[in-house]
Formats: sequence, C-alpha cells, structure tokens
Amino acid sequence: MKLKNLLFLMALMAGSYAQAQTVDEIISKYFENTGGLEKWKALQGTKMTAKVNQQGMEIPLVIVSLKDGRQMTVITFQGKEVKQGVYDGTSLWSHNFMNMKAEKSDAESTENFKTNLGSDFPIPFVGYKERGFKVELLGKETIEGTETFKVKLTKKPIKVDGQPKDNVEFYYFDTENFVPLVVEAEITSGPNKGMVGQAKMSDYQDAGGGLLFPFSLGQGIKGQQAGPPLTITKVELNPKVEDKEFAFPAGN
Repeated sequence: MKLKNLLFLMALMAGSYAQAQTVDEIISKYFENTGGLEKWKALQGTKMTAKVNQQGMEIPLVIVSLKDGRQMTVITFQGKEVKQGVYDGTSLWSHNFMNMKAEKSDAESTENFKTNLGSDFPIPFVGYKERGFKVELLGKETIEGTETFKVKLTKKPIKVDGQPKDNVEFYYFDTENFVPLVVEAEITSGPNKGMVGQAKMSDYQDAGGGLLFPFSLGQGIKGQQAGPPLTITKVELNPKVEDKEFAFPAGN
C-alpha cells in the first residue's frame, strides 16, 4: 500500500474513532447533568401527572412507565377514564374514543413493541451498547435558535407492512446543558404514516433524588404547527401500580 493511501486510511480511522468518542461524551454528559447513570439504571418506573389545554379545556392525564415494559396513559375526559397505549405484559391495547370499548392493537404493532420491549425506559441511551443499539454524531444543528448536537440512534429493526425496517430516531442535544430538546422519528402507521413525528422537551426539573425530567412535552408533525404542550405537574419515581390497572378489560 502506498504511503499516502496508508496515511489517508489512518486519518479516516482516527476520525471515526474521534466521532465515536465524541458521541459517547455527549451521552455521558447527559447522564452526568441529569442525576448520574447509576441512578437512571436503578430506576424501576415513573408515574407522571400531567395536564394539557385543549380549546380552553384542561384535560388531566397520568402516564405510567415501568422498567419491565408495562405502560399506560390514562386520560380523564368528561368524567370518564380513557386508557391509551396500554401494555400489560402480553397485549397492547387502548380504549376506542368513540365507543369506549377496549381494543387490542394489530399483530404487527404489538410485535414491534415487544421487539424493543423496555428499550425506551427511562431513555434508550441507558445501556445502549449492551442493547446492541448504534449511535452516530451527525454534527450540529440549530433548533429554534439553540445550537444542538444531532445524534442518530438506531435500535432493533421493526416491521412495516410485514417487511423489516430500520428503527431510527434522531436526538438533538443542547450543546450547553447536554439534554435532549427534540426527538424525531418516521411515523410507520396510522393516517400520518411516512411523515416525521417530532417531540419537543423543555423545562427540565429535579423529579427527586437528583434525576432531571422535562416538565414540558410537545408533540406533532415536523414542519407543521404543534398542538398545545403537555405540562407535567408531578413525577413519582418507582411507583407502586397494581397489575389489574394494565389488564385488558374483561368482556371486550
């Protein structure tokens, strides 16, 4: 091999190594600034009390996420409890807003959920190497006037219309505080399939024990006006939740 080609190859390898070190440093800084990696690893669950303002009406919600993958969102609307995105350890289900009946998700959505079971709790970067996830630093990008590091996260593949598909998310970390401000991912089902979903996080606060969570969450379609943000009023760590709360209702 010619010397100049060897030098080029060495420079290329060094550049890749430096990038890997840089993205690891970003993730390490995130954990350092939000309570410490060991505390995140020890977390067994969260219960968030929240509210959202829809057309002048304040709607309360409770969001439960457990380390074993069980989760649910409970919305109180017009005096009724509506459960969405419930996983009970076997089934993924939600109440139909029209008739209030519980309905199980289709087989593909359930399989995709189980494929990445627990990978998003409390954040995918906890133990990402052990999970086989890949992270890449794509550079810097300014989001609404704030400079961020753009990090690509590739998780376990999912299926879309029966075909395997890369499961990719993009995280934008504030270059000053090293916390994610925006997360983007392609929507793979429903009426917005093929579009890019965008979640925005802000107002990071200590939820207890030094762990910082965003207390304002916005969600929408990239490039479109987002709806009103979700305001978190309380975060309970390691909550005790009865199994029956997740169970698919009998008689449905």
